[in-house]
Amino acid sequence: MSDKPHQNLAIIGHVDHGKSTLVGRLLFETGSVPEHVIEQHREEAESKGKGGFEFAYVMDNLAEERERGVTIDIAHQEFDTDEYYFTIVDCPGHRDFVKNMITGASQADNAVLVVAADDGVAPQTREHVFLARTLGIGELIIAVNKMDVVDYSEDTYKEVKEEVQNLLKQVRFRSEDATFVPISAFEGDNIAEASDNTSWYDGQTLLEALNDLPEPEPPTDAPLRLPIQDVYTISGIGTVPVGRIETGVMSPGDNVSFQPSDVGGEVKTVEMHHEEVDQAGPGDNVGFNVRGVGKDDIRRGDVCGPADDPPSVAETFKAQVVVMQHPSVITAGYTPVFHAHTAQVACTIEEINQKLDPSSGEVAEENPDFIKSGDAAVVTVRPQKPLSIEPSGEIPELGSFAVRDMGQTIAAGKVLEVNER
Repeated sequence: MSDKPHQNLAIIGHVDHGKSTLVGRLLFETGSVPEHVIEQHREEAESKGKGGFEFAYVMDNLAEERERGVTIDIAHQEFDTDEYYFTIVDCPGHRDFVKNMITGASQADNAVLVVAADDGVAPQTREHVFLARTLGIGELIIAVNKMDVVDYSEDTYKEVKEEVQNLLKQVRFRSEDATFVPISAFEGDNIAEASDNTSWYDGQTLLEALNDLPEPEPPTDAPLRLPIQDVYTISGIGTVPVGRIETGVMSPGDNVSFQPSDVGGEVKTVEMHHEEVDQAGPGDNVGFNVRGVGKDDIRRGDVCGPADDPPSVAETFKAQVVVMQHPSVITAGYTPVFHAHTAQVACTIEEINQKLDPSSGEVAEENPDFIKSGDAAVVTVRPQKPLSIEPSGEIPELGSFAVRDMGQTIAAGKVLEVNER
């Protein structure tokens, strides 16, 4: 483990805008992937007629992804800069994978938004920026990629920059905090060293911008909350749930409870990066083993917390939502799927309590009949099966969610209060 502060970094943006290539390039430039591995990938890429994909191959190491040329799951990769030790949460851009994007982005402290210079703001660019903001990502670095494709044109860079700035204003991202860097992930321009091809640009390289990110605030003294991502059976150990600690700490000997499955026991071992540790804290990805808890007792979407302060399970909850896109209107009784931390549960919007003025947050209308795209509102929600969720004022890490229906993200929001069952 590194003694530098740790950051989880999401790489977001539209499909084919070069996210995987950028990640491969970052790993290569920081010495996290040796030259011979890249060389191997280059030969393999060329043999499949995909020359130029060698950096992307570093990330997309699932065979299926190589065949399809798209990124499917969230891969975790690590690299060090002068200031930080980063874990990359590579978020897929494909629409079918926005679900992963939601559970992925909620784990990131800051994000790099990749926008291709030859394409500009695309539909998923919008969606990802919106989600990033709703899910509490602090700062955005905008990498205007594929500058080599537009002959390093300053005018094109400026057009794309303005387009992205307008998008950030629309979703009320503090756009003055956003850093723009013109890059070519493929050629390596402005990643580790300033490029002669963009003599008109005198700002930071991408690695300098990453070094300049603010340190993530240590989470409050909230109790342990660890959403379960997967549950494995490992021979010699038994059942091993894995996930990322959002708040609090976990140590062997702790008595824990999993909600809403309502089982628990004593933590026997905690592992990080395949090594046993005495304690793990916020931001750590861990696998752990709990005495008496079997593989069929718990599942993805459960949240682990202290037995004496277990995660809350909602009968209903009040939330503030922003509707991003919906073909018609949303009324009481609508039941889409809510994605909160690692859980996906169908929930009914029982009541639309208030419509808010999106710019000021003031109440614009009490008990409106419906809400539509662009509206912000306070709603009462009833999960169709048990869901562990927390008020965002108390544990923000478990208080945000996205709402999906018809293969797209309809809305995103945060929990105001939980009426426990």
